[in-house]
Amino acid sequence: MATGGRLAVTCSAAVLLAVALLISAPDAAEAYDSLDPNGNITIKWDVMQWTPDGYVAVVTMYNYQQFRHIGPPGWQLGWTWAKKEVIWSMVGAQATEQGDCSKFKGNIPHSCKKDPVIVDLLPSTPYDMQIANCCKAGVISTISQDPANAASSFQLSVGLSGSTTKTVKVPKNFTLRTPGPGYTCGRAIVGKPTIFFSADGRRATKALMTWNVTCTYSQFLAQKTPSCCVSLSSFYNNTTVNCPTCSCGCQNPSGSNCVNKGSPRLRSAIDGPGKWSGEPLVECTSHMCPVKINWHVKQNSKDYWRVKITITNLNFRMNYSEWNLVVQHPNFDNITQLFGLNYKPLTPYGGDINDTAMFWGVKSYNDVLMQDGKLGMVQSELLLRKDSRTFTFEKGWAFPRRVYFNGDNCVMPAPENYPSLPMQA
Repeated sequence: MATGGRLAVTCSAAVLLAVALLISAPDAAEAYDSLDPNGNITIKWDVMQWTPDGYVAVVTMYNYQQFRHIGPPGWQLGWTWAKKEVIWSMVGAQATEQGDCSKFKGNIPHSCKKDPVIVDLLPSTPYDMQIANCCKAGVISTISQDPANAASSFQLSVGLSGSTTKTVKVPKNFTLRTPGPGYTCGRAIVGKPTIFFSADGRRATKALMTWNVTCTYSQFLAQKTPSCCVSLSSFYNNTTVNCPTCSCGCQNPSGSNCVNKGSPRLRSAIDGPGKWSGEPLVECTSHMCPVKINWHVKQNSKDYWRVKITITNLNFRMNYSEWNLVVQHPNFDNITQLFGLNYKPLTPYGGDINDTAMFWGVKSYNDVLMQDGKLGMVQSELLLRKDSRTFTFEKGWAFPRRVYFNGDNCVMPAPENYPSLPMQA
């Protein structure tokens, strides 16, 4: 019963990973989101070495989603073994449970669970327990924001599985949680063995066996209620159209599902039962959303108009690191200048339609949206050039059509409530 040696992972440089992600992104996949029709997370399982009773494999999750990343507290990957396999050892990740290993004497496996759940290790993990692209506490960036960090890897030594391509059976029932639901994974499909290139590109090696699993996201599966909402305001109307009431749920009559700033029970609520599950603890509001986005039409001049965007974190339990905002508006092909934001145009419909933009924070400046009560707000402005053929302030044209925060569709006010132009004299 061998544990298998630790393997050096080729192609470990961040730059090579970014190139691999872009080149190998799937052409088409089942997806739930019209703004990211080919977005998915692909799990690639590469058998690198045979052992007396099994194999050593490197498992890599590639995030091919343009604007949906996996933030803290990170991913949880599960599956069901096809036979009676065990995990002898792991590098770069760990199983959450060892399971019943009582039949083993002396050399005890890392996990004997029939359906193991794997989690990433922390950045402070000793170097000899790491491989390339591991140990990020389960955080995976989007391919748009940070392609060099849009993957996560670990190595495992599998036993009692057979040691040939004919005897090894692929695992079943893959699950991906972040840590809540939302992702649906297909079956593992055996494909062509992966080819790896050395850092200098002068030597190629090939996996002994490779299978892939594709997981797609549905906001409807992820949560019963939305997670963000949008309010609207303008320089030409004193009325602010707030998020619709109960956008993300309603307060309980007792108010036990939210907490006010300064409340004596705030600290105990923050450290309560939902602390490690990622369950939000929201400030008591009429809309009850963890995140609120305000779109303010700020200024109008002869050739340009200006928009101020404010993102407010009303979740006492969450710092939103590497947050992003996706907005649809017909004037986005005329974005002239941004203040304190990164920007990438998205073209989900192909052709010359450029009405969807992705925005995210500047590294080490405003890329983390802090918890409520800790300066939990990010503000920025857009300057847009007017197109005389289409520009108007009438009928809500200046306001966005759709807004996403961290990949989730936000609740918009009803169109009839949008700020209106003052009556003409």
